[in-house]
Amino acid sequence: MDPPKKEPRAAVHHEEGAINQQLVHSMDQQDRESSKWQAIKNNPWAFAWCLYGVWTIILVSFENQAAGIVVGIPQFRKDFGTFFDGDYILDTQWQAAFSGAPGASQFFGALIAGQIADFLGRRNTLVVALLISFAGITLEFVSTTNPMFFGGKFLNGFATGTLQAVAGSYIGEIVPLALRGLTTCLIALSYTLGPFIVSLIVNFQGNTGDRWSYRAVFAAQYGFAVVSSMFVFFMPESPWWLASKDRDDAALRSLHRLGYTATSGEDQKRLASIKLTLEEVKRETEGVTYIECFRNSNLRRTIVSIAPMVIQQFTGIVFAASYSTYYAQLAGYSTDMSFKLQVIQQVLSMLGNVMSWYLIDKAGRRDLTLYGTMILTVILWVMGGLAVGGSVGELKGAVAMILLYCFFYNVTIGATAYTVLTETATSRLRVKTFAIGVAVNSLFGVFWSFVLPYLFNPDKANLGGRLGFVFGGLCFPCIAFIWWYQPETRLRSYEELDEMFMKKVPARHFKTYRTEIQDRDEAAKTLDISAAEKF
Repeated sequence: MDPPKKEPRAAVHHEEGAINQQLVHSMDQQDRESSKWQAIKNNPWAFAWCLYGVWTIILVSFENQAAGIVVGIPQFRKDFGTFFDGDYILDTQWQAAFSGAPGASQFFGALIAGQIADFLGRRNTLVVALLISFAGITLEFVSTTNPMFFGGKFLNGFATGTLQAVAGSYIGEIVPLALRGLTTCLIALSYTLGPFIVSLIVNFQGNTGDRWSYRAVFAAQYGFAVVSSMFVFFMPESPWWLASKDRDDAALRSLHRLGYTATSGEDQKRLASIKLTLEEVKRETEGVTYIECFRNSNLRRTIVSIAPMVIQQFTGIVFAASYSTYYAQLAGYSTDMSFKLQVIQQVLSMLGNVMSWYLIDKAGRRDLTLYGTMILTVILWVMGGLAVGGSVGELKGAVAMILLYCFFYNVTIGATAYTVLTETATSRLRVKTFAIGVAVNSLFGVFWSFVLPYLFNPDKANLGGRLGFVFGGLCFPCIAFIWWYQPETRLRSYEELDEMFMKKVPARHFKTYRTEIQDRDEAAKTLDISAAEKF
């Protein structure tokens, strides 16, 4: 009896692998050449579920803004604060705690989310986070004491930390290449839509003189949580997660629900691309743990991924987002006018973000982040200088600088940070890297939440707008980091980025570097065209 012939079988597998690689490279080249509108028409369901992820993140931005803006509501300060110098103010320790509690729990929520999402999957993790959010919102809404309100903010922080880490990484996993810049800008837009809705509620309800002046803000959060909960059970699981668990049939079903049909062969191409990328990353490092995020080329990728989010904190966004209404009142604006200025601030933020949709692919991630941070530096120093003057006109000028700051922030680093975080992370570690980014961002947010009340409040250091000097000074090392270490990732496939990081290509050369993947993609496309012409 003849022994089984293994060599031909190995040859078949090798040939199938070569064919899969050719399909992947051809598909990558097509994706790279596709316009945004073509990508939306070709992948409507994938884009729709990206929008669902963006909606879920609005709940996070709403909660974050609500934590800061309620300080500007007189009735909230009266119910939870003390009388000082003719007005009610919130005790500095409690103000720091209300701002810092969500940041602290977001830190742990984001880190835990990485492990849970890799174990349970993206969808089930979102379900758990939404349940916790409902409990936190309820506690905030019914609170009548400082400890009770603190508990609600702290509990909801776990949910928001998990939501932004998992929803953000989910978007990065399902979005087509041509839409990656746009959809990650939409994540940044969600961080302006939430505050805009909060500002509208406060503008119409914040001066009623009863508890509904601030409870209305927390009640509105139920709406976002309910809509997210209605759709979460219909959400396709991430095909990247399913493929990483060797559940190829489930990954194909998920791809079908995302619009990649079997009749066109797109489902098999996408799955082949996912598995090829996962396999190439797996060759460098084994084991999917947080420690792996800091090994070999992954260390550089982790630092580069999270750096723009950290830079956000050091360029003063916490002050602009949380203290602008209160500062406007201290600068001489009436309570009603300060609420209207908050609405204007959020409109400018949204307009800035919409501008970034075009600029992020036209100018690129690196240049938009670099020059944007430079512009913010100038604005902060001007704001500080006006605050030093101290006249009514100069103080109102400092308030105007905050509005200008919010516009340019959202045109630039406010948008690019999430794009860089989503794009730069290693495919197998995306949810963990995203979680680390959110966690570190939250950690620095906690720091500023505790420090700023002591620097800003009238009964403490009373720096007010002079904080522009503090944040303006911190911008300089941030600019230096971006110049030396932030690479350009525009229109690069995940496989290309893997290659460049593994080859340790310098950050400033990313934009012009010619990858082996590009050569193979173009060769595969040429073969496809030649075959089509012969046929």
